[in-house]
Amino acid sequence: MSIRRMWRAGLAYIVLLIPTLFLLLGYAWLVIASFSSRTEGLKPVGWTLNNWRFLWESPFGSGYSNIWPVTMNTLVMSLVMTAIVVAVASLAAYPLSRMKFAGRKGFLSLTLVLHAFPSVTLLIPIYFVLLWIQRIPVIGHEIPLIGGFGYNTLGGVALVMVAFQLPFGIWVMKGFFDNISWDMERSAMIDGASRLKIWWQILMPNIKPGIAALSIFSFLTAWNAYIIPVTFTIGRTGQSSVLSLYLQNFISESVMTEWNAVAAVGLFQLIPVLLFFLFTQESLLSIYGGGKKGGV
Repeated sequence: MSIRRMWRAGLAYIVLLIPTLFLLLGYAWLVIASFSSRTEGLKPVGWTLNNWRFLWESPFGSGYSNIWPVTMNTLVMSLVMTAIVVAVASLAAYPLSRMKFAGRKGFLSLTLVLHAFPSVTLLIPIYFVLLWIQRIPVIGHEIPLIGGFGYNTLGGVALVMVAFQLPFGIWVMKGFFDNISWDMERSAMIDGASRLKIWWQILMPNIKPGIAALSIFSFLTAWNAYIIPVTFTIGRTGQSSVLSLYLQNFISESVMTEWNAVAAVGLFQLIPVLLFFLFTQESLLSIYGGGKKGGV
């Protein structure tokens, strides 16, 4: 390798290292602060496990939920949203990528508009829709684990976030379908395979990186969601409470905030995200390994 190329490579690493260093310093402070009484910059002052007492007791009193049912609520809501977004987006993206039909371009343009539309402006009409769904027997508020799909239920919150995430998911999945060669699909059609069988047995296994990418985006969106859960759930101590609302309990206008305890809860909330990434990183690393472009 020539000296010029070495300098270019070194400069590229330096440019990448500078923003990464600030990010790593933030995570380092998070870890140090969660195990110390207080911090002075990155310097801990008194090591302690008291910040992690939320793992075995409620730091806010008996009227508040323990973090474990809240974590389970958040996990269930995130997994439900991820599963629905991946399934519906892949089903919708397949015909948009491989077929020509009336209204196709208009539908794609509409999904872009819906994705760009501010979600905050739709909170009031969505509230009335969820109230209407809540009055429907079984579906509204009588489903185990998620409570239902009405107002003040985990399923209702997941349903709203699915609606906001689907336009983005459809475009992501369509891009991956476009990069699959037509040869495999044509061979399967000649052999008499149905469109559904082609989608499930041939195309879906070839877009695992896309499924992994969309799953991570959807999971992170649901796991870190705040505006929608706080708007469409009642109170912070009920069965529909999630981690973002639980974390808000540490911040008060009348009592001094324990930022080290906030750091501990934030670090706890980060652990499932890291685990989720570890299980899907192999597919993500092959995200550019698609075939020839086959979209229309």
